[in-house]
Amino acid sequence: MAMTLRLTDDEQAALRARAAAEGISMQDAARRAVREFVERGAHRGRVAVAADRVLDAHADALERLGR
Repeated sequence: MAMTLRLTDDEQAALRARAAAEGISMQDAARRAVREFVERGAHRGRVAVAADRVLDAHADALERLGR
């Protein structure tokens, strides 16, 4: 799917510099950034679910500790 990404001049310059430093195209750099953004969000979701499970499993102990 095609899309148009509008960047400020500063954002475009930073993307161009980062892509050049990595030896990749600006498009590849932008696509990588999108993938990393999505993966970070998914990771946060998994961590939140795991933390809730731990809190539920140890609720009694946490209550006794005054939490």
